[in-house]
Amino acid sequence: MNADTPTPDPSSPDPTPKKRGIRVMSLNKFIPNMLTLMGLASGLTSVRFALDSRWEFAVMAIAVAALLDTLDGRVARLLKGASKFGAELDSLSDFVCFGVCPALVLYLWAMQDAGRWGWLICLLFAMCCGLRLARFNVALEDPNKPAWAGQFFTGVPAPAGAGLVLLPMILSFNLGDTFVREPAFVGIWQLIVGGMLISTIHTLSFKASRIPRAWFLPMMIGITVVITFTVSAPWWTLSVVIIAYLFSMPYAIRRYKRLLDRDAAGLPPEEDEEIEDDDDDGENAISQPKP
Repeated sequence: MNADTPTPDPSSPDPTPKKRGIRVMSLNKFIPNMLTLMGLASGLTSVRFALDSRWEFAVMAIAVAALLDTLDGRVARLLKGASKFGAELDSLSDFVCFGVCPALVLYLWAMQDAGRWGWLICLLFAMCCGLRLARFNVALEDPNKPAWAGQFFTGVPAPAGAGLVLLPMILSFNLGDTFVREPAFVGIWQLIVGGMLISTIHTLSFKASRIPRAWFLPMMIGITVVITFTVSAPWWTLSVVIIAYLFSMPYAIRRYKRLLDRDAAGLPPEEDEEIEDDDDDGENAISQPKP
């Protein structure tokens, strides 16, 4: 070795950068993200239908986006493919599909006749949806929430808000262009639904719902009836479902207050029994409430 060549210090880090392996995304994480992108594409397609004055297809496209939004989270949990990337993509998709797109569809349908005020109201609704989603993402990081809090949303969730704000248009498919297409009525309704999005009222969340075994068959019959009516009279059925959701809000508020009072008193949630599973593998035991 040449005397002028410095002897390398074994304790010093190797200056030669190491090649990193190829990073790949598992298929379990890829599938939920594809569902989210499909929902985003469906929501944006509603604007194209609205530009062509094909209002029924515009509402249908947003409904498909809501269905895919429901599926992507459940598929991610089923496949254990949840990721931070997927959560951020889902939040962005929700803002576009259920905030921006319904506002644009309603503007093209009725609110453009109101001039600048019509556009301002549509902007306010879209911004309320964005604020609601931002608050939801922050609330997910709260470690002090009670276990039963997962049964409720704070404010109306974004997909339900899109359905509510489109209710005048859906009613017009059945009733014709009556007062439901008047810019004043549509604008006031948009402001009301926007207020519901950012409000602190508690609404039901069906993500953590579990059906007791005794109610399984009646629920299946009820779902079959709803599907039958949806095929034969889709807009009337959708109108009834949205109005029924409105009437469920007082029940959700009372139930949340009751659970909150029981939690403050140190009592367990009022669940007499909870079915964990209904498979035939011995795991369908009924858990009793904690003492």
